[in-house]
Amino acid sequence: MNLKLWNSDAELINKCLKQDRLAQKELYDKYKNAMYTLAYRIIGNHDDAEDTLQETFVSVFLNLQSFQGRSTLGAWIKTILIRNAIKCTKASFLHESVNDIEINNEFIIDDNLSGEHIEKAILNLDKGYRTVFLLIEVEGYKHKEVSEILNISEGTSKSQLFHAKKQLQKQLVSMYK
Repeated sequence: MNLKLWNSDAELINKCLKQDRLAQKELYDKYKNAMYTLAYRIIGNHDDAEDTLQETFVSVFLNLQSFQGRSTLGAWIKTILIRNAIKCTKASFLHESVNDIEINNEFIIDDNLSGEHIEKAILNLDKGYRTVFLLIEVEGYKHKEVSEILNISEGTSKSQLFHAKKQLQKQLVSMYK
């Protein structure tokens, strides 16, 4: 089967809005891998990540007419996915201040440390910590944006990130003892 390559997201969106199944498949194929990876990183479970991915694309196709182009299509889809992943995890967030907390930056990285080790350590983080860590450190969101997405305060976002880094540090150190 020879799929047509679309000239732009605008053309792809218009075709999807007209219920063009090839365009819908093209849109799904264009974003599915990146979105699945993000869902898995947030949720930490393949089955739930797959369910979240499917739920996200159902929402995308049902609400595509409301996409206003204030961001890229990929960013819009990512926002829907993050919200769905967070609903899936039903994470509870700790409410504590990060004022006057010191971080021990003494950590020697072994030459054998791989991306697989880091990924495993991230997946072992508590769900709330993992979500904030991924949104800020991997996806590049700011604390203000994370606080809005997760409906938490900026202080809580900072606290979650601090604890995520501490927990990640402990896990990586224990891997090499």
